[in-house]
Amino acid sequence: MPGLVDVPVEALDPHRFESVLAPADYEALVDLIVRAASALRGRAIWNINSTARGGGVVELLRPQLGYSRGAGIDARWAVISASPKFFAFTKRVHDQLHGLDEDEGGLTEDERLLYERTLCESDNAADLISMACPQDVVILHDPQTAGLVSAARRTGATVIWRCHVGMDHPSGPVRAAWDFLRPYVLEADAYIFSRAKFSWEGLDPEKIVVIHPSIDAFSPKNQDQTPEQSRTILARAGIIAGEASEPGTFVRFDGSPGRVDRRAEMVQDVPLQPDDRLVMQISRWDNLKDPIGVMRGFAEHVDVDGSVHLVLAGPAAGSVTDDPAGAGVLANVLQARQALPDDVRARVHLASLPMDDDEENAAIVNALQSHSEVVTQKSLAEGFGLTVAEAMWKARPVVASRIGGIQDQIVDGESGLLISDPHDLVEFGAAVSWLLRNPDAGRRIGAAARARVSGHFLGPHNLGRYFELIHRLISTGPPAPGE
Repeated sequence: MPGLVDVPVEALDPHRFESVLAPADYEALVDLIVRAASALRGRAIWNINSTARGGGVVELLRPQLGYSRGAGIDARWAVISASPKFFAFTKRVHDQLHGLDEDEGGLTEDERLLYERTLCESDNAADLISMACPQDVVILHDPQTAGLVSAARRTGATVIWRCHVGMDHPSGPVRAAWDFLRPYVLEADAYIFSRAKFSWEGLDPEKIVVIHPSIDAFSPKNQDQTPEQSRTILARAGIIAGEASEPGTFVRFDGSPGRVDRRAEMVQDVPLQPDDRLVMQISRWDNLKDPIGVMRGFAEHVDVDGSVHLVLAGPAAGSVTDDPAGAGVLANVLQARQALPDDVRARVHLASLPMDDDEENAAIVNALQSHSEVVTQKSLAEGFGLTVAEAMWKARPVVASRIGGIQDQIVDGESGLLISDPHDLVEFGAAVSWLLRNPDAGRRIGAAARARVSGHFLGPHNLGRYFELIHRLISTGPPAPGE
């Protein structure tokens, strides 16, 4: 099996943030660029994860590494090579970290052997050892790469393990996953979690650091679109009816022009019309995102007139290599939709978005979020929930579960609406219905949402925290307690 696969990183100019940051924040960014370029000269910063396509980690890494390179830092990206069996197993570990696997007896010895053959005793480890130098920094992301910590340590590099998932109140399955992974990560110089409550028992608390994820305001997924541009892109993608009068254009990461040419795979009884009021949730086809619960909540408890439609959108099945369960989840969603009453089913649309061109896909997601009147994220568990920050940045009112990192983003009633129990379809339906009946309130909440993202969840905030951690590790040792 091949080892690590390099992912090209396009340099991005961090000075573009002058247009979206407060003056003091921009001055802090400029100072960060100067200090980081000097302190990290001659060092490579390696980021290693399980896929270069799809999912929140990819959404974080691409701009984070791009702006790092644009700031004069040698930021690199590689993904592991692994079998479908390995990814099926790590998906189970991922579910356990969210408390969803009912097997509280731990993971098996055969599974441990599969994990170690793929990481500790593989070309993945050999490639890492051959590439990383003692002055480098290696950042390993999530359960799929935890087994590479020991190999990274053997290079003499500074090693950070980054965990993007977790639960505020760990259950038996969560602790079983911790027990499996803990021996692999103990040697790391630091552990990064998305929120303090996600940190594990049995890890050195002096090595634990909390860094919230962030979004890139200038990526194809988050750059400002006019209403006409969003409608054109959605028409080009076949998501709303009608012929696009103009090309569905967007700006790529490198500043070059892009155009939406590919069409989504739509499951619907009647086409969406451009003026239909839209409630939308976009995510992987994953039970953790509860697409069937969203559908049922809309069908049974969103009490408005028949002009409101629901779109559930996700990547084309099979396009995300480290999530082999996606096709099965989509099949279950299709079956649940088919069971809806005819009049409701006509207002429920499923969109599988093309993934042949990641930036084209991002522009379509942007258009869907921008065109929607209400965006939802009724996840059952969530590490952070980048789709929440993305929709907030577009000044959309979001209805989301009060779980994980979502509750760090939304101030309930001010910059979004939080539902206390993600299984409570009545509460979910009531929140969505209230926003649909009170569009002025929705616009106020949307404006506050954009301001909150600007102040807390844009790329410079993330880059600053990473640099402060790396600088401390390479100069003085582990992070201070409580960081």
